[in-house]
Amino acid sequence: MPTYHRLLAVTALLASLTPIAQASERRFVYSYETLTAPKGSIELENWVTWKNTSVHGGRDLNSFQFRHELEYAITDRLQVGFYLFDWEYDRNASHDKARWEHSGVEFIYNLTNPSTDWLGSALYFEALLGEHEVEIEGKLLLEKRFANLRIAYNAILEAAFDKRDSSQNSGEFGQTLGVSYDLTKRFSLGAEALHEIELPRWDSRGDSVVYAGPNASWRFGRGYATLAALFQITSVNEEPDRQIRLITGFDF
Repeated sequence: MPTYHRLLAVTALLASLTPIAQASERRFVYSYETLTAPKGSIELENWVTWKNTSVHGGRDLNSFQFRHELEYAITDRLQVGFYLFDWEYDRNASHDKARWEHSGVEFIYNLTNPSTDWLGSALYFEALLGEHEVEIEGKLLLEKRFANLRIAYNAILEAAFDKRDSSQNSGEFGQTLGVSYDLTKRFSLGAEALHEIELPRWDSRGDSVVYAGPNASWRFGRGYATLAALFQITSVNEEPDRQIRLITGFDF
């Protein structure tokens, strides 16, 4: 059986084990909100991201990225997430390729509440281990709520360490902004923006790329599904022209 068929089979198994249960009801897929789940909560999230990049010769590169994450609320303010495995499937006119990317862990610590305090805030830390690379990432999460309206902002700093060649170590600064309005108790519409700046070897500034587009979130029972489609509004040829991400979450 080809590698990507085995990976798809594992993905389907994880999805089938997911219960219909109340999730944290994410309204964004590129921005994290600041509230953590109640103590003792367990949630399974499945991510899929499609990225389309135009390359020379008219042969588009299509990349499909998958993430399977198990989250546990240690306290009402501290939440840990385990990336069981992240994998990617690339396809263009000349080849198909599937590969495991990495596994890892994340921590989110809530500082202030976006509903009862003037501004919601939280700290985020992530560590990923791949075959040839180690990545760490820190985020400052900010959020404001006005009745049915939510606004979320994330500031992101990422460092990547190449285990084979330290001269290839690099970083990236990013920002996200999301706006979501609850049309009903179960359905929301909004928009998201993503800004990334490459920091090659930490000694220079690389490409700066910006994406923006609509999103939608649907809550059902104890689960949710949130979808966003972003389009590049800069002109960086090496970066994807468009990307669509779907996140589904379910509580046990």
